[in-house]
Amino acid sequence: MAKRNILVTGGAGFIGSALVRELANDPKNQIIAVDNLLTGDKKRLPKAKNVHFIKADVNRLSDISSIFFRFRFDYVFHYAAVVGVKRTLEQPVLVLEDVTGIKNILDLSKNTNVKRVFFSSSSEVYGEPVELPQNEHTTPLNSRLPYAIVKNLGEAFLKSYWQEFGLEYTIFRFFNTYGPMQSKDFVVSKFIAQAIKEQDLTIYGDGSQTRTFCYVDDNVKACVNAFTEDRCINDVVNIGSDKEITVLELAEAIQKVSGTKSKIVHLPALEEGDMKRRLPDTTKMLQLLEQDPISLENGLKKIIDNPEFIL
Repeated sequence: MAKRNILVTGGAGFIGSALVRELANDPKNQIIAVDNLLTGDKKRLPKAKNVHFIKADVNRLSDISSIFFRFRFDYVFHYAAVVGVKRTLEQPVLVLEDVTGIKNILDLSKNTNVKRVFFSSSSEVYGEPVELPQNEHTTPLNSRLPYAIVKNLGEAFLKSYWQEFGLEYTIFRFFNTYGPMQSKDFVVSKFIAQAIKEQDLTIYGDGSQTRTFCYVDDNVKACVNAFTEDRCINDVVNIGSDKEITVLELAEAIQKVSGTKSKIVHLPALEEGDMKRRLPDTTKMLQLLEQDPISLENGLKKIIDNPEFIL
């Protein structure tokens, strides 16, 4: 049985660790999870024989190069990034440093014969919606926030390295993903944590801004299927849900599912970074998923029923 050496950067993050857990189910996969633990947590990682964790910062070439040359990866999932709306708005220089990490990963992948790089981009690249649903190839990318610019630039790097060096890529544009072991920096886990403690559910603005929420298992299954079935090579895929809901409706749904007595309280709207609408074209993702996505209600129940649902 031929082994596959796989690097997952950001491997102790919420989505990265879920990816590691899924990849670990296949004994052919030998997985190295790398994370600087800025927002990652080793508690998320599975205790599996084919998973090895290394604390390292992909933005430091001296950190990451030795890992590449030691393990000679077949595939790389580059998921490491500074995340969280508040953090990325307050520390834009830290966010922009992630460009160095993208270039490090691509240069090392090119030089060590990596077969394909999978990149976690973001719905943030679309900015305020110009068209709905937001399509991978027809919708303009118009955000000016540092986080979105870095993701957009990362996509451009991947396409350029394919054109010049033949390094294959797949770009996943993640829309809001939620599930167990997500930190309270994100809206679903924040609301659930508040609801369980009977605290007020706090919404920025009037709550009319819309999002779509993809359960993490659906995110990971679609991405792993793209990997194992050699699909969406040198292409971009929206990874999300096509069920649009307002943030106020989300808070109300969490009130209902959790049975909390928490009230909904409105805070001043964020000055920037809180886009009015999000709605992806999920045609490609649904083809990858090959099953019905988990409904928001069922996804919320899965988290609330999980005793270690939030870090």
